[in-house]
Amino acid sequence: MNRAVVLLSGGLDSAVTLAVARKKKFKSYCLIFDYGQRHKREINSAKKIARSTGCGYQLIKIALPWKGSSLLDKEIKLTQSVKAIDKNGIPRTYVPARNIIFLSFALSYAEAIGAKAIFIGAHQEDYSGYPDCRKEFFHAFRPVIAAGTKTGVQKGKIRIITPLLNKGKAEIIKLGIKLGVDFGLTWSCYQGGKVPCGKCDSCYYREKGFAEAGRKDPLLK
Repeated sequence: MNRAVVLLSGGLDSAVTLAVARKKKFKSYCLIFDYGQRHKREINSAKKIARSTGCGYQLIKIALPWKGSSLLDKEIKLTQSVKAIDKNGIPRTYVPARNIIFLSFALSYAEAIGAKAIFIGAHQEDYSGYPDCRKEFFHAFRPVIAAGTKTGVQKGKIRIITPLLNKGKAEIIKLGIKLGVDFGLTWSCYQGGKVPCGKCDSCYYREKGFAEAGRKDPLLK
């Protein structure tokens, strides 16, 4: 069975991505990051998801002391509207070069364990303001693997697989339902309370997605 590293944040997108990897018969190794985000709720959700699927996981703690994002710096107000973006059109929740950092760790892990693929749950439609969630970014990362790894120079391949890239949130939820994802284990809210805040960007897209999918979010009693 081929191995794959799966980036698992604890959100619904990454949970569905893990389900896709398993459906494709990859032995999945989850990679969870504690990078100084506002709360640990999503990290705890990621652990529960990995355990529920019987997949092993690595929890990597890294520091980004320069911050530069409302997810890292409590002095920067969280956006309360999908229209609340900065002058460059990039949401304040953007973490500088986050997916580049995450994929670099995932690539090292994949090479070390002989994995053939890295799965990441990025998608363009809802978060088009994030430059590292676009198709162009993932295409640009391919030659990095080829030129900068032992696997690449020896003509081997480690694929970056983005199964949700062109899907909307409702499509992702429907796919997750089909694959048996327990969305009650996931967490999307930028706040770390007992229930979703219902105000942040992430809550907005999640609520909209479940409504369009014709399903009730199990986190909303």
